[in-house]
Parts: sequence; structure tokens; C-alpha cells
Amino acid sequence: MAVNTKVEADHNAPAVTRILAEFVAGHPSKGWSNEVEHEAHRTFLNWLGCAVGASQHEAVLAALHAVQVLEPSKQALIAGRKERVDIANAALINGISSHLFDFDDTHLKTIIHPAGPVCSAVLALAELTGASGRQVIDAIVLGIDVACRVGNTIYPHHYDRGWHITGSTGSLGAAAACARLLGLDTGKTTMALGIAASQPVGLREQFGTMTKPFHPGGAARAGLMSALMAREGFTASSRAIEAPRGFAQVVSTKFDWNEITDQLGERFEISFNAYKPFACGIVIHPSIDACVQLREQGVTADNLARLDLRVHSLVLELTGKKEPADGLQGKFSVYHGCAAGLIFGRASEDEYDDAIVTREDVVATRRKVNAIVDDAIDEAAVEATATLTDGKTVHIRVDHAIGSLERPMTDDDLMKKFSTMSIPVLGEEKTRQLLQACWRLADAPDVSSLVAQAS
Repeated sequence: MAVNTKVEADHNAPAVTRILAEFVAGHPSKGWSNEVEHEAHRTFLNWLGCAVGASQHEAVLAALHAVQVLEPSKQALIAGRKERVDIANAALINGISSHLFDFDDTHLKTIIHPAGPVCSAVLALAELTGASGRQVIDAIVLGIDVACRVGNTIYPHHYDRGWHITGSTGSLGAAAACARLLGLDTGKTTMALGIAASQPVGLREQFGTMTKPFHPGGAARAGLMSALMAREGFTASSRAIEAPRGFAQVVSTKFDWNEITDQLGERFEISFNAYKPFACGIVIHPSIDACVQLREQGVTADNLARLDLRVHSLVLELTGKKEPADGLQGKFSVYHGCAAGLIFGRASEDEYDDAIVTREDVVATRRKVNAIVDDAIDEAAVEATATLTDGKTVHIRVDHAIGSLERPMTDDDLMKKFSTMSIPVLGEEKTRQLLQACWRLADAPDVSSLVAQAS
């Protein structure tokens, strides 16, 4: 039996591809508040720490070895490593490593992790072109705005369909950022966005595998190449985002154009970026937070008989793996996250080591967790009730987890997180200097000093 899946197309959509291009090409440098400026530095710092921290992972090595078959020119940094590759593949590998631990930034309205595609592309291109730190920060703010505004337009329908929105909108954000860094005019920036619109990257089926972090890396590379091609005169549709058979209307049944145009140049989406204290899917964070609080009230793996969670359906849809086989799968298991919170009082990357995920006491604890769907509970909340072996119960409700906009990580929190990831790779002195370089990026004449400390 044939099924009619046709969705009524919008033939009168505003020219948002051109509108975004005009914004990216023409918005004044540092044309935003000091708060936005500071958030841009926090975003870059968090991204770089995540990239350095994962730089020795087997997934990064596999990608690097594949790239080296192509004998790339040694143009750009791979964060945390001595090897250098061409700028396109540096964007790819840094995008992979920055997302590998699932420890990166999150635009909570859309669950986009925007820094992975945007910062990975921008840093590689900036190293080659000699761009100033001011230019880098400008490109990051504008590129993230494009990625997240397009995400606002199509979320949640696009995500529900199975797209990994970080990769699919990330190509557009990376293209916009690189077009800005190259100084492209409105016409060529329109072409860069048009080329990128034909390169959405990422399926949610890949969650829990090495291909999930490939998505921001692939998006970074695609966006960078789109801007370079546009600079050289390569053409695309000037309505590639909004046309009836353009990006938004093909990948989603929802397309709210006002999300792109409203307060464009006045409200910046980077202001709504949040940073993870736990190295896993963001929807697990309230449950881990609740378990850390339960631990502080005396609940332990030994005296716990049962832990009942009431969560939104998205939590189990995304992170319902009851028996994760390794660390990557553990990041998509609310059951493992709860066990980590109860046993260790944290859920950093160490708690997602393969040996920890399969450890006997951890497995036994996660099997005591029972998650019940209740869509009256917000996606960002959880109700947790621990029943102890003596029959007593302890109840915790978390409406906003640590790391959310309501309970944000401080600058000190971010620096501690950065150091935890960077020191084992770069050592204490380089880590200290790299932190300083991140905070001072806007004033740097170029990125050479930062790059020297990051390898």
C-alpha cells in the first residue's frame, strides 16, 4: 500500500540564505555585548580542551592514519599532537576529537554542539591565513549564530527524523565562519552557504560509535571547503536553504523562518551555549546530578536496593542502553551515568573508560536503576527515588542540572575541566600557557602562539 508522505512546500519563504550571507559578510567586528564576547572565549576554550583531551584516542589515530595515506601538506595543527596535516583534514580530525568524549558545548534549545564544526574549521583556516585573534572570535560568533539559527528553524522535527543536527547544521555554520575569515562579500558568502547546504552530515543511528564524532569533523571540513570553493568562483543556488527543494524543506517538516530573521544581529545564539560537567549525552546530566546528590546524602552502591527515575521520553530514546559494551556506548546509557554518579560522585571521561563501564560493581549498580517515562517531566529534569536495603527512601528532584543555563559552569569550572583533559597530554606548563592564550585570543595578532602551546 502506498503511503503519502508529501509535505506542503513553502514557495514564499524569505530569502534567508541571502539574509544570512549579508549578516555574516557585513556585521561589524565585535558588534555585540561584552557578555557575548566573553562567551565566545569560553566556547573556544571548552572546545580546545575537549580536542586536546581526546587527541590520543584510538578513533583519532584511525582518522589520522587514514588521512596520512593521502600524504597531506603540513599546514595546520592537530590539537594535542605533533603531527600536522592540510587544513581540510585538520578541521576533520579536530572536529572528531572535540566531540569524541561527548564533553563539548551544547546549544540547549536544539542540542547542537556548535563549536565542533565551527571552531575546528576556523582554527585550521586561521593558521594558514595568518588571521588575527579578533578575526577568529568574530568568525566563531557569526558561524555559531548561523548554525544555531538554522537549527532553531528545523528543530525538533529534523532531529526526530534521525538527523544528527550538530553535523547537518554544522556545515552551514563552518561555511559561514570561514567565509567571514576569508573576507568574502555577500555574493560569495551566499555561494559558500549554498555549497554547504548540499552537505548535511550525520545520522543518529551512529550514536555510540566512532562515527558520531565524525559528524562535526565532517561538517567542519565541508564548511571550510565550501568557503574556499566560493572564493574561487564556484556557484550554488542562492536559495539553497529556503527553497522548496532546499536544505530546510528537504530535511524537516518544520521550517520556522522567523527563527533565522528575528533579532538577527541583536540576539546571538552563542549566549545560549552551555558546557558539560559530565562526559556524556546532555539528557543524562539531570540523572547524574541527582545521583551525585543522593551520594552526598549517604546513598551508596552497597546500600542501594533500587533507584527509580522518572524521565522524559527523549532520555530513553537517546540514552536507553541498559548494557553498554564499552565507553562510547556508556555515554548513551542513563543507567551507566547513574552508576557513575553514585559510585564516583562524578562522570568525567575516566568514568567512561571501557574497563569502568564493564566493571563488575558498576554493572551491578546500573542494573538497580529503573527508568520510567513520564512526559510531564521536562527534558532537562528528573525525579529520582532511591530505595535502600533497610527500606528507607531518599527522593531528589533536579529541574536544572549543573552546567545548564540556570546553573552554569563558572570560568573556574571550565578551567579545571580544561586542565583535567589537557595536563595528561601537554603537561602543566603548556596547559597553563594555553589557557592564557585562549582567554586572550581576541587580542592576539595571530594564532601562532596558541598553536605552539597546543601541540
